[in-house]
Amino acid sequence: MSTPATTPRGLHPTEEVIVTGLATFERRVASPEATLICVHGGLDRGGSFARIARRSERFDVLAYDRRGYQASRGLTPLSLSAHIDDLLALSAWARTRGPVVVLGHSYGGVVAYGAAVMSDEVASLVVGYETPVNWLYDNDRNYGTLRPAPGDEAESFFRRMVSDGAWERLSDAERASRRADGPALVDDLLTLRGEAPFSLADIRVPSTYVYGDSHRLDHHRLLAERLESVSPLMRCRQLTHAGHGAHLSTPDQLLAAVTTEWDERCA
Repeated sequence: MSTPATTPRGLHPTEEVIVTGLATFERRVASPEATLICVHGGLDRGGSFARIARRSERFDVLAYDRRGYQASRGLTPLSLSAHIDDLLALSAWARTRGPVVVLGHSYGGVVAYGAAVMSDEVASLVVGYETPVNWLYDNDRNYGTLRPAPGDEAESFFRRMVSDGAWERLSDAERASRRADGPALVDDLLTLRGEAPFSLADIRVPSTYVYGDSHRLDHHRLLAERLESVSPLMRCRQLTHAGHGAHLSTPDQLLAAVTTEWDERCA
């Protein structure tokens, strides 16, 4: 297992290789009620959940760089099914210690929900934050043309989702690293542009869709309405003063939402 040059404060590389080539990190607490597996979104990395990990008092936290990203960049093939297989393997490993909760941010929620369709053992609870399940209502998902070079698409995506200023403030090495994640990002984006990858009506474990109120609120409310009509196992929760990057900007709120869902539906 390869690890990044700098491990995020609060997360430590796992002593055991769970999936060959997959970089995994964890933080353990004294008396965990469950293991919280965190699945990152497009052009992100497992270390972005370090703030969640440092605040967790009731859950062990297991985060990882999805295949194709950062320290897992050499792992192929790149596909949603491969990401789901990785999550199922991580869950099987974590379940030897007790119950599992999965938190997927953005595209990470697609992976999490997909795993919950594949297996009723993946977790006791799955939470997706602002997960792009647009196929529930948008049959003509025309998101524009992807740039021919994956690195260019990665830069454009970062500028759109974060800001031009944030990109300019990155060091040359950081920009190169983000651009190197381009192939994995493009695979994520192509998955969302294709046919529905699975039916959420087939979800097999209690699941929650969480969204903030600082970005595209009408869009998220529509998704929430559709999700709750699709499956009795799905319910929705809104955070206040929370943007798309809630795991970074409002980690206390997001962790509290996960904990409340755990208390109400599983504990």
